[in-house]
Amino acid sequence: MPIRPRLLLTTILVASALLPAHASSPKFFLAATQTDFLKGDVENLSVDNHGQLTLGPITELVYETSAPFLWSMVAAPDGTLFVGTGNEGKVFRIDAQGKGSIFFDSAELEAHALALAPNGGLYVGTSPDGKIYKVDRNGAATTFFSGEDKYIWALAVDAKGNLFAGTGDKGVIHKITPDGKGSVFYKTNTTHITALAFDRTGNLLVGTGTPGKVMRIDPDGKPFLLLDSPFQEIRALRFDDKGVLYVAALSGRPTTGGAAPVVTDSGPDRITGGDVVRAPIASVSAEITSMSIVDVGSSGTSSSPREDRRAPKGGVYRISPDGLWDEIWESKDDSPYDLTFDRNGALIVGTGSKGKLYRMEGDPLRPTLLARAAAQQVTAFYKDPAGRLYYATANPGKLFRVSPERATRGTYDSDVRDAQMVSTWGTISWRGTIAAGNAIELFTRAGNTETPDDTWSPWSAAYGNPLGSPITSPKARYLQWRAVLTGKGDGPVLTSVTAAYLQRNLRPVVRSITVHPPGIVFQKPFTTGDPDLAGFDDQSTPERKLAAAASAQPGSSSSLGRRTYQKGLQTLLWKADDENDDDLVYDVLFRREGELAWKTLRKATTDAILVWDTTTVPNGTYFVKIVASDAASNPMSTALTGELDSVAFEVDNTPPSIVVGTVRLERGRTIIPFDVKDDHSPVQKVEFSQDGQRWRGVFPVDGIADSREEHYELAVDGELGERGLTLRASDSMNNVETINVAAPRRP
Repeated sequence: MPIRPRLLLTTILVASALLPAHASSPKFFLAATQTDFLKGDVENLSVDNHGQLTLGPITELVYETSAPFLWSMVAAPDGTLFVGTGNEGKVFRIDAQGKGSIFFDSAELEAHALALAPNGGLYVGTSPDGKIYKVDRNGAATTFFSGEDKYIWALAVDAKGNLFAGTGDKGVIHKITPDGKGSVFYKTNTTHITALAFDRTGNLLVGTGTPGKVMRIDPDGKPFLLLDSPFQEIRALRFDDKGVLYVAALSGRPTTGGAAPVVTDSGPDRITGGDVVRAPIASVSAEITSMSIVDVGSSGTSSSPREDRRAPKGGVYRISPDGLWDEIWESKDDSPYDLTFDRNGALIVGTGSKGKLYRMEGDPLRPTLLARAAAQQVTAFYKDPAGRLYYATANPGKLFRVSPERATRGTYDSDVRDAQMVSTWGTISWRGTIAAGNAIELFTRAGNTETPDDTWSPWSAAYGNPLGSPITSPKARYLQWRAVLTGKGDGPVLTSVTAAYLQRNLRPVVRSITVHPPGIVFQKPFTTGDPDLAGFDDQSTPERKLAAAASAQPGSSSSLGRRTYQKGLQTLLWKADDENDDDLVYDVLFRREGELAWKTLRKATTDAILVWDTTTVPNGTYFVKIVASDAASNPMSTALTGELDSVAFEVDNTPPSIVVGTVRLERGRTIIPFDVKDDHSPVQKVEFSQDGQRWRGVFPVDGIADSREEHYELAVDGELGERGLTLRASDSMNNVETINVAAPRRP
């Protein structure tokens, strides 16, 4: 029964129709891409590069050790696997049937390096005492080599049976003959030799740590640098069937030491600043591993627009036999530990700290998430003659095998979705394709802790309707959904899941109210304002001066528009928000000081700014109240409001009065006594002019203009002409009064 893809709108309409009656603004959790599905946990499922969930291969647990870390792994010709561990320095032997036992228990803490010895024996390189043991097929061990080095990181055997050992913390490579005689083969300028491998012509390939470099050393000890990487440690060197070398490199947390640290993710740390850090004993429990196949190489418009500036944790390089190299993969989230190739020759990368296995395929190569182990790190690989892939892990230390058979049942658990507050769940729906004999079922659970625990609700009964079923989990903040796919053959395909929810309606909050100075207004953006007037530079009025000053104020180019001045207008600006992201409408109320009742100034406006023409009300001290309502997004029965009162501000549109007393002549000077009164605001400024262009200030008799009534006596040299003299007074609210004073009559 095919389920044809439907537009998301259809899902939204169905979800909305099934919500409780009081819900009007549902939100949706949607998983529909590979990025979405990567956030969850899968078991026996695959996710292709189109974000489609299908039944995948099974991963089998082969052997579980008591060690927290499996460092290294080699296979004997009969398929027996030897695994080196930490933090007890043991080596386990595991046969093809998965039966294992301790093969060798060293006196050191770590068995980082293994190599096959003659006659079914094994070389074991240990740390931190820097010893190499030769263990025969029965487990009897002898010390094969012991130098001055602290760490044995890597071992490799050449065609003549000579053993080469990469050591630290002096970066020395030792050559040990089959009879146990050792000598320095090459001393590098690095701190650690972390990886060794031989090419087809007998050259030794060397990976180093602090810093991470790859060198080729010929049988005579002549080195040649192939790769100087920006990473801190070369972790693995692997050749494919064509002789192309693949290199795993990684970096980690910085330390305060002088040397560059080489530390991996939060799992098994190896090297740091020239010394070893013992990884903590793991306390992670694990089930049978889960499968996931996801293309993570492509980028799309759904990715975050914010640039990811984190330093990469690791990368993989490809070096051709002629020495040309290129970086084929880099990750800011995963550290590569080992490399291998599948039966088709595709490169497989084992990483930490989330136990991911990547497959590199395509042209150009793109990473596909092949599997996710039930452990934090995938540390070592082995591919048997049948093409089956074994991998060892750390945190915890286990051995797994990927089976070629497809599972008949797979489970996907989504990441925990956060509704930000206690919410009512709507419907859950899905899209995909199911054939006869196959099935897709969804389940949900909810809780109020970020990590599910025993306080969460149990998993719900199955939701089987792809068009949408009401979610039965209780109201809570967090929701998680589970998809179970069952079938045979190709099985069902799940392409997307949508879960609807309605947040609890929260009251809007008016955060602030800004009362701009009287007369300050803002032109709408992209207007040019009044043009400058030629020839009017020295004849500006007080209002024009105020407008020019306002235009020059910082912030005049803000989103409010150009700042200017208009007499009698009062600009009110406010900020409000709603945690539900509801649409808000505002009522603006006002009252005069001494009054108790609020009057409506503006109702149901959607703008957060209002210009009030205050010439319509008497002078006085006023307050405004902003009432924000989410009624636009909620029914009236559940709509809520929030409000805030402004600070007190003055409204005064009446100019002061100028009362001139008796003008008199005294000793060649004209004396003009006058009083300036204002019914509401303090007198701010008084000026006089004899020609209408140049204005000079006049100060009150008491020396300071600070009240609503001030007395002045202006003395002017000589007599007033026929034009007399002009007085101009303004109050603190920029109201201006001008009168003319005539010359006194002679007796």
